[in-house]
Amino acid sequence: MASSPQGGPATPAAGLDALRADAVALGLAFRGAFHPQPADAVPALPDGTAATTVVLLGFAGSGQWPVFAASPEFADGRPDPLDRWSRRLIGTLAARHDGVALYPSDGPPWLPFQRWATRAEPVHFSPLGILIHPDFGLWHAYRGALALRIRLALPAPDRRPSPCDSCPDRPCLTSCPVNAVAPQRLDHRACASHVASSAGLDCLRLACRARRSCPVGAAHRYGPGQAEFHMAAFIGRRSHTDAG
Repeated sequence: MASSPQGGPATPAAGLDALRADAVALGLAFRGAFHPQPADAVPALPDGTAATTVVLLGFAGSGQWPVFAASPEFADGRPDPLDRWSRRLIGTLAARHDGVALYPSDGPPWLPFQRWATRAEPVHFSPLGILIHPDFGLWHAYRGALALRIRLALPAPDRRPSPCDSCPDRPCLTSCPVNAVAPQRLDHRACASHVASSAGLDCLRLACRARRSCPVGAAHRYGPGQAEFHMAAFIGRRSHTDAG
């Protein structure tokens, strides 16, 4: 059983396996955990003490999409349905597990979720500037985190290398039809203009062509509904998918 910072036993609900199962039952993917250090810039808990475990939650491939697509937030026609859904579910987990919910949209200052992700999982920065996972490729997302008072026992870190290191062709850098992509750089204006045009319908409906060209995690690519939802949000267009 895990122990609290004071050395007492953790409650069963605070165990990592219980928290993981609870997250999955609600419709979220467990995205790893880590014991924060001062350099991780994890906010203090409301009483001023430091969090001792941070758990990341989100999407892994398309597995969580049906749950969100069936949610009241998806169907109500109001802005930011995914953020509102994420806050409802992660807030529920925080209440159940004596934690504090943290979100990428909190800020400024913005919380360093990408840095936290590299502490929690074997993710690495890809040439596109977004994180790549050895299993899910570029098809994953972080929707929030739980900062916990209790120090949970964690498995040994997964230190698999970046799949980009063994990819000689790097098709992600040459497949954008408007050359909006370069190593660690995205021309957001050129990309958004293309996606919003008739020439960019495949990027709008199927996801970014550069992202789709990556062979890693191809089985986990987003389906058309999920892809269009995210691309429409990227260009600021409310689509039928967003409105439910």
